[in-house]
Amino acid sequence: MSNDITPVRPREITLRFLAEPTDVNFGGKVHGGAVMKWIDQAGYACAVGWSGYYCVTVYIGGIRFYKPIFIGQIVEVKAMVVHTGNSSMHIAIDVSATEPKTGARQRTTRCLIVFVAVDNAGDTVKVPAWTPVGEDDKRFEQYAIHMAALRKEQEEELQATETAPPV
Repeated sequence: MSNDITPVRPREITLRFLAEPTDVNFGGKVHGGAVMKWIDQAGYACAVGWSGYYCVTVYIGGIRFYKPIFIGQIVEVKAMVVHTGNSSMHIAIDVSATEPKTGARQRTTRCLIVFVAVDNAGDTVKVPAWTPVGEDDKRFEQYAIHMAALRKEQEEELQATETAPPV
């Protein structure tokens, strides 16, 4: 009998929990910063599960808050690998909230988050490649590739402003 364990590389993860009073802002709704923390946590768990390495957040983009989350609602944060690079993983995040009394559920937030896998010295490491299977997967991957190109363009524009003389 072999003790070899074949690692399972889950492509997605879902976190579920209740929105608590400590998560609320002055307007009585869950604070956007709390939602961003949950997004980062779900993304991290997904990235580590996929890569098998410690991962660091390098980008969160396209975050869109659609609806508020209220105390006592069941929050669901879904994270799914939609594109891999050499050491990077692009993860789509979808946040929803359910009213437990009625079962009414609505999407509250969406975004794309990018993690990089690193070793104990902090150097990047290669991650397992993800290959899209269906049409939805291909659309998600194309979106991630498009967003990466936009990030590169933004970075180039930012660097150009850093070398420009002060106004």
